[in-house]
Amino acid sequence: MPEQSSLSPAEPLVPAPAPVVVEHPDKEALAQAAAARLALTLSDELAETDEDVHVCLTGGSLGIAVWERLADSALHRIVDWSRVHFWWSDERYVPEGHEDRNVQQVREVFFDRVEVPAGNIHPMGSSDAYRTPGEAAEAYARELAEHAPTGEKAPVFAVSLLGMGPDGHMASLFPGRREILDDAVDVLPIEDSPKPPPRRVTMTRPMIDLAARIWFLVSGADKAEAFSRLEQAARVEARDGRAPDEQAQLEAPAVAARGWAQTLYLVSREARPAFS
Repeated sequence: MPEQSSLSPAEPLVPAPAPVVVEHPDKEALAQAAAARLALTLSDELAETDEDVHVCLTGGSLGIAVWERLADSALHRIVDWSRVHFWWSDERYVPEGHEDRNVQQVREVFFDRVEVPAGNIHPMGSSDAYRTPGEAAEAYARELAEHAPTGEKAPVFAVSLLGMGPDGHMASLFPGRREILDDAVDVLPIEDSPKPPPRRVTMTRPMIDLAARIWFLVSGADKAEAFSRLEQAARVEARDGRAPDEQAQLEAPAVAARGWAQTLYLVSREARPAFS
């Protein structure tokens, strides 16, 4: 079992810093900037520790575009990828290699182009490897624990990339559903997702929050209403130190995620029209 990582404080920072908004002119600029930010951050983290560094990935067109732009850029060469481990906050419970799988999409744009040890890639289980999403969720929780520092349930993610849906969901934690409030387990099976495919596996919010940095990637005019909720909650938190309550989390689960050192909302201008 790994020793305690330098990324993880002896006690969590309470409260975590309020989110900061970083606006970009469009989706392409956002993807390129996020890719550069990611490479520089991982390079710095690797220089500051002898331990491996862990990142948590998201799906969606923008989440995948970040990895494609990073593979395109010479900046990917500043990172020692043999020391970086890749995890996912959620996954579609479909067969291995299926185009809907987040890991498959990242594989096509990044892992097939940049040399990463196979043992450093930790996808959630597929439907042809596990009989049910529940079995896949339990297996992923065990795998996370196997890579955790002593006394912890999972590795601390140097960076966790998250997307947000037009309804305010993150990972496979959707509005109006109690999963966002579940802190009894680390990884959940989803049998009836309101967004297809219905069967999925997702980290719970406490596991998502086990990150030094959480960066939301948000673009598209269809995200504007949901993003306004995130930004308003961030303003209240920065002013009053009041984190989103249960009702706010049920209405827009993405408002809940906080990195213990940093939370960034990396957003395109069209997703933030009121401030354009």
